[in-house]
Amino acid sequence: MRNSSISAQKIAPPRPRQTKALKVERLLKRNQGATLGEIATSTNWQPHSCRSFLTGLRKRGLTILKESRNDGATNYRIES
Repeated sequence: MRNSSISAQKIAPPRPRQTKALKVERLLKRNQGATLGEIATSTNWQPHSCRSFLTGLRKRGLTILKESRNDGATNYRIES
């Protein structure tokens, strides 16, 4: 016999998973994009891992724009 009170309770939908990959893609989709330092800080990845991830995005077919900023940093952005 099943307990009908359990089925009557509202169950909250599961939260969408927040992965580091999704976090980086969100940063890159912003109008201003993101620097390697911003990506590394938000993910706790080493710079070489960030560059490797960007290469993986390119291999998936995304166009990554690379722009130089006035302060000398390189800015990366996903072309929309």
